[in-house]
Amino acid sequence: MNCPFCDQGETKVIDSRLTGDGRQIRRRRECLDCNERFTTFEGAELVMPRLIKTDDRREPFDEHKLRSSMHRALEKRPVSADLFEEAMGRMLHKLRTMGEREVPSRLVGELVMEELRGLDEVAYIRFASVYRSFQDVTEFQEEVNRLQKQPKKKSKRVQLSLLPDISDKTGKKK
Repeated sequence: MNCPFCDQGETKVIDSRLTGDGRQIRRRRECLDCNERFTTFEGAELVMPRLIKTDDRREPFDEHKLRSSMHRALEKRPVSADLFEEAMGRMLHKLRTMGEREVPSRLVGELVMEELRGLDEVAYIRFASVYRSFQDVTEFQEEVNRLQKQPKKKSKRVQLSLLPDISDKTGKKK
């Protein structure tokens, strides 16, 4: 690592720590030449697969494009930023761990629909209408009917108690 102050190539690591989310290492370094200190962040470089479009074109995966299409579907819907980020994280994780160099863009669309269905059904229908190129109201109705027939996904998490149930001698919980 070259020093950002004097461009010397010799530095030493003074301190290393994991960042809050545990996905990066924060290193405090000192230049051996000018003695200036600076911080670097180190993380794994995971390559996203290229997308194969329906017309067989190949293009690089664009996380910004994915985020903006999900934001558009969720516009003015009651979905928190935390839930949105969790859904994005799940999709990106699935794509990275597939181990494929190229994936059909259709797969990404299906991942988005799966996540939107769990987040908000209105956003799901919005995305599906564009993704599947609905031509008229009957196609909307068919998708709504299909959505109503499928069992609902539970998006709420149940929190486990940290303390054991305490009962008094009569068997009633305190």
